[in-house]
Amino acid sequence: MPGGHALVGAGVRLDPSEPADAAGIFAALDHDAVWAAGYSGGPSARPVDPAGWVRRIEAAAAEQRAMFTVRAAGSGDVIGTSSLGDTSLEHQRTHLGWTAYTPSVWGSAVNPECKLLLLTHAFEECGFGRVKIQTDSINLRSQAAIAKLGAVREGVLRRHMVRPDGTTRDTVVFAITVDEWPAVKAALERRLGVKE
Repeated sequence: MPGGHALVGAGVRLDPSEPADAAGIFAALDHDAVWAAGYSGGPSARPVDPAGWVRRIEAAAAEQRAMFTVRAAGSGDVIGTSSLGDTSLEHQRTHLGWTAYTPSVWGSAVNPECKLLLLTHAFEECGFGRVKIQTDSINLRSQAAIAKLGAVREGVLRRHMVRPDGTTRDTVVFAITVDEWPAVKAALERRLGVKE
């Protein structure tokens, strides 16, 4: 199963989330822009205080989802969260998702480095054959970021979920397989300047 230890890169550190992280996650993600495009159910699902994030951290643990608190490596400031969940060991698959960052790091090296750390953990440490990444169909920024990773767009699950406000969500599904992983990894490393 994924999780259980920190994933450490040059610019970010992903620590297994604990209730004590809730205030930092709340402060990092308490921005209208984070929720506007449907993250985690959209604006109506936005926590109103850190206690809402304590409940999310506890829910992740209860469903055996490896939730990580994303920190800037230098300062230790909380800048977001991401998870590996919906895991099937039998079928060698997991879902990389539940990802959001504070807007000040959008478009920076944070997302590609987080994805490199999480995908390396999934494929090379856990031995998965498939990692799914999905997003709300209204979240065009997220779809572009997922495609830029080299994930293959597999299709749209129509009327896939009911959002907390009662509207329905279509979900765009992407995936990376273990066969594709070497090329995806090399491209991420080039983006981050890890290898020439």
